[in-house]
Amino acid sequence: MLLVSPNAEQTQALLERCSNIKELMQIHGQLLKKGTIRNHLTVHRLLASYARIELGDLAYTRMIFDRISLPNTVIWNAMIRAYSNSNDPEAALLLYHQMLHHSVPHNSYTFPFLLKACSALSAFEEIMQIHAHIIKRGFGSEVYAANSLLRVYAISGNIHFAHVLFNQLPSPDIVSWNTMIDGYIKFGNVDMAYKIFNAMPAKNVISWTTMIVGFVRAGMHKEALSLLPQMLTAGIKPDSITLSCSLSACAGLGALEQGEWIHTYIEKNEIKIDQILGCVLIDMYVKCGEMEKALLVFSKLDKKCVCAWTAIIGGFAIHGKGREALDWFTQMQLEGTKPNSITFTAILTACSHAGLTKEGKSLFESMSSVYNIKPTAEHYGCMVDLLGRAGLLKEARKFIEFMPIKPTAAIWGALLNACQQHKHFELGKEIGEILIKLDPDHSGRYIHLASIYAAAGEWNQAVRVRSQIKHRGLLNHPGCSSITLNGDVHEFFAGGGSHPRVQEIYDMPNHLANRYVNY
Repeated sequence: MLLVSPNAEQTQALLERCSNIKELMQIHGQLLKKGTIRNHLTVHRLLASYARIELGDLAYTRMIFDRISLPNTVIWNAMIRAYSNSNDPEAALLLYHQMLHHSVPHNSYTFPFLLKACSALSAFEEIMQIHAHIIKRGFGSEVYAANSLLRVYAISGNIHFAHVLFNQLPSPDIVSWNTMIDGYIKFGNVDMAYKIFNAMPAKNVISWTTMIVGFVRAGMHKEALSLLPQMLTAGIKPDSITLSCSLSACAGLGALEQGEWIHTYIEKNEIKIDQILGCVLIDMYVKCGEMEKALLVFSKLDKKCVCAWTAIIGGFAIHGKGREALDWFTQMQLEGTKPNSITFTAILTACSHAGLTKEGKSLFESMSSVYNIKPTAEHYGCMVDLLGRAGLLKEARKFIEFMPIKPTAAIWGALLNACQQHKHFELGKEIGEILIKLDPDHSGRYIHLASIYAAAGEWNQAVRVRSQIKHRGLLNHPGCSSITLNGDVHEFFAGGGSHPRVQEIYDMPNHLANRYVNY
């Protein structure tokens, strides 16, 4: 309750602390009573507060704006910004049209809000129009406006336009460079992103982290992991996001030694292990086969979120310990944490790997009936895998037929694996042909079906299926394994000779054989 009229400083403090519409209207009334509502800066702060509290519904905020006599550029910007952040971004563009009609001057902050609205609407034509306004009004070389334009081009998938604009900037700053790196990563061109990264005159933590994230998303874990020591050598201190992504790369490679080093770095530098960092640490140890260390990290977490519980349950699933996974699933709920969709993927996988068919069926049914979680294709795939591993192939086939969603290639693939495992070749041939029609550009589908035909002794059919790989021009990606030695990750591809010491590796068996003979 306000007892006295606030001065300018008090008004600003009150508006910042205001948390509901009733309090805000009290402050508004005091401003009207005192007459300070005529001050444009005060009006701007008031509008910003209304926009923040009203969130998506800006009806009252708009009413206040419409009653302002000759609002200046800052006030127009505040209103455009409010709409760009709301659930009605199109209103920001309509308001800008009015701003033009009233010949209100622009500044460099006008355009970023408009571009944000265009991005939310995927309005490429309007982006081009605003680009023309930026140049026409002399803001083409203004870094803040230019960076906003770069970003909206990049995130809308028009990376070519972003690159042309970037090349035209007289003095791109570090934000410009980082935006281009992020844009190419989102566009799927990690090589170009890395080329820009290497060309940067100066890099900050965002530059390094963005590139590491890009490599991890592209599955280039070795490349991602190689950047962390370079970053430290350059004198840039990684933040929790950098470390989380680097740990994800360790998990992808099974690089325990590097993962442990990062964990030690986190502890030595007293970096708080938040929920995200805790989850990736657990995931890294799980995928590197160190369940005890994963459990130790879990035990030290201040707050055990569903992600952490799921990571542990998933760890037991990977290691075939279904009963332990079920115990942790129960314990999680006893401690007040509700499972989510990913948790059910983990626990169903655990049941599948451990042969807990009855338990898996019961959990799947409970998803919608008890937890109000709608099963996804991944959950249906887990169930097909569960039934298939148990040898219930006909039940699995019937399960797929009556699914409420269209079965994916992964779901059919799970059944095909079961057919091969249980030597049910007739059903396997049927499923294999379905898979090839469903996923004709995946070479693995042809190899899998050819293996079924070969196991059934139908060699002509096996040759026919394999020949389709060459006929369609499909690539058969070789298998890959990795090993960590003295902190370096070495990758080896089946039939490949790309390792720099490949000749020494090939000569080693002969060398060992000679030593054995001489011994």
